Amino acid sequence: MEYVRTLKPLLSIPHRWIPVRCIQPRYCSKSAVTSTERRTTVGKFKSQISSGPSFQDFIKGVNTNKKISCDVDGELSHRHEYLPEDLEMGNSRKVYFETYGCQMNVNDTEIAWSILQKKGYQRTVHLNEADVVLLVTCSIREKAEQTIWNRLQQLTAMKKKRLKTQTPMKIGILGCMAERLKTELLEREKLVDVLAGPDAYRDLPRLLTVADGGIQASNVLLSLEETYADVMPVHHAPRGYSAFVSIMRGCDNMCSYCIVPFTRGRERSRPVSSILEEVRMLSDQGVKEVTLLGQNVNSYRDTSEQQFCGSDATRLSRGFKTVYRLKQGGLRFSDLLDQVSRIDPDMRIRFTSPHPKDFPDEVLHLIADRGNICKQIHLPAQSGSSQVLKAMRRGYTREAYLELVKNIKQIIPGVSLSSDFISGFCGESEDDHQQTLSLIREVGYNVGFLFAYSMRKKTHAFHQLQDDVPPEVKQRRLEECIGVFREEAMKVNSSLIGSTQLVLVEGESKRSAEDLCGRTDGNMKVIFPKEDIAVQAAESGSAPICAGDYVLVKVSSASSQSLRGRALSHASLRGSAKHGETRTEPRSMYVADSLG
Repeated sequence: MEYVRTLKPLLSIPHRWIPVRCIQPRYCSKSAVTSTERRTTVGKFKSQISSGPSFQDFIKGVNTNKKISCDVDGELSHRHEYLPEDLEMGNSRKVYFETYGCQMNVNDTEIAWSILQKKGYQRTVHLNEADVVLLVTCSIREKAEQTIWNRLQQLTAMKKKRLKTQTPMKIGILGCMAERLKTELLEREKLVDVLAGPDAYRDLPRLLTVADGGIQASNVLLSLEETYADVMPVHHAPRGYSAFVSIMRGCDNMCSYCIVPFTRGRERSRPVSSILEEVRMLSDQGVKEVTLLGQNVNSYRDTSEQQFCGSDATRLSRGFKTVYRLKQGGLRFSDLLDQVSRIDPDMRIRFTSPHPKDFPDEVLHLIADRGNICKQIHLPAQSGSSQVLKAMRRGYTREAYLELVKNIKQIIPGVSLSSDFISGFCGESEDDHQQTLSLIREVGYNVGFLFAYSMRKKTHAFHQLQDDVPPEVKQRRLEECIGVFREEAMKVNSSLIGSTQLVLVEGESKRSAEDLCGRTDGNMKVIFPKEDIAVQAAESGSAPICAGDYVLVKVSSASSQSLRGRALSHASLRGSAKHGETRTEPRSMYVADSLG
C-alpha cells in the first residue's frame, strides 16, 4: 500500500482527458477460431507483454524491485530486462567524442566513455574511423549552439556517404543542448540519432541499441539524485599530469541570465568517500594537479550518510543572500577540501566554478594554511553595478563583492583572482558599464572570461526582462572591458620580473618546440627554454624537464597574458612550500578572451 500511495499523484487523470473504452481483441479469419486457439494466442500475447518494459521503467527515480546485478568489476549494473544483454554491447564499434564548453563537459565526456567502454565500445581519435560520433554540448550562449548546428550539417553529409556500408554512422548529442533543444534536434532535418541529457549517460548503451534499429532515441530526463558517484571516469586528457574531478552537479541559484538550472537541474553532491577514492587513484597514477568541478562547486553539501545530517545552517559570505532557504546539515566544501588536500601533499588542488556567496572564512583560512591548495580563486562578478546585479538576481551588491575581495586578500596574501563578466545585460546603462570598468581596475584579476550577453529561453530574463541593449553596443562595451583587463595585466605582470616562481610543467609551448610552458600556483602561464637543469637547487647533477615536473623559473619578461623566464632547477611542491618560494608571486593578472 505504501508503494501505491507513492504513485498515486502519478496516476491521477486530469479532467480534460477523455476516457478510452477498453477494446477487446478481435481475431479475423476465413474460418472460425476455436476457443482453444484464442486462449493460446492471448496467452502468447500476454507473455510478450510481461517480458517487455514495465510501468516502472518509465518513471525516473522511483524505487522499484527491478533486478540490479553486478558486472565483472563488482560495480552496479542497471539492466533493462526487456533488452537482451548482448544487444546493448558495443561489439568493438568505435566512438569519437567532440567536447564543447566548460570543464564539466570534459568530465562528462570521461563519464560517458567509462560507461560505453564497459559495454565493449572502443574509442578513436580519428573521425573517419568512427561508427558513433558523440558531441558533448554547451548551451550557455547562442554562438556555442550555432557551432553545434553547423557541425551537425557537416557530420550528416559524412554520414550519408556511409549509409550503404555495414555499419552506418550514428550521431549523438549529449549534455546541455540535448536537454534544452530536444524537440528541434529530433525534428530538424533528422540530423541526430541519439539524444542524452546530462543525467542520462547511463542510458547511452540502450539508446545506441535503439538507434541501431533505425529509430531516433532520446533520454533527457533530469534527476534529483544522479551524481555518477559509482562511475569512475576514464581520464583521457592529453595532459596526463592533471585531471578534473566532478564533486557536484546542477545549480539552485537561478541567476536571471543563466540556463544551467534548466539544463543540468538542481544541486546534488557526490559522496565524499567516492571523491576521495578517485583522487587517491589519480595520485597513484602520478597526477600532479586535480581540479574539483561543479556548476556551483563551493556550495558542495554531502548528506549521503545519517551522521552528516546535522541542523547547522550553511554559512554564506558576509552581505550575500540566496533566492532559496539556507540549507541545513551535511559535510561542506571546507570539509571536502580539507580531506582532498591531505591525500597527496605534492598534488596541487584547484576548484571551479564557485559562486562568491559561498566563501565563509573557514574556506579562506584553509586555502591560506594548506600548501597544496592553490592560492587562486575564481570570483565571478558578472557586473560592477548593483542595479545590474539585482536584475541578474546575483544576491549581492557591488559593495558586498568588494568587501569579500578585501577579506580574501587579507586572509590569503598574494592571492590571484579571476572573474567572469557579461557586457550588455538587460537594462544596462552606460553608467552601469563604467562601474564595471572601475571594478575591474579596482580588484585586479588574474584571468578574465568576458562575454556579450546572449538571451536564453526558459530563463527568468527571457520571461521578465527585455534584451534592450543593441548588439553593436554590447560588442563595444565588451571590447572596452577586454582593453581594461589588458592594460592592468601589463602593469601587474611587469612587477613579477625578477621573481622566482614554482611552475608545474604542461609540455611544449604551442608556438615553439624549443620552449616549454607551465603554470604557477596563481594560474599564470610561464614560457621558458627546453633545457636540462639541476636536479635540485645547489646540486651539480642535471636532468631534462618533462611534463608533470615542478621547476623553479626566474621571470625575465612579461606580457599582458604570460610570463617568460629560465628554469633554474627541479623542485617539489612540498619543498617549495616549506621554504616559501611560491610566496614570491604577487597578485597577477592574465586575460583569456573567451568569447565563445
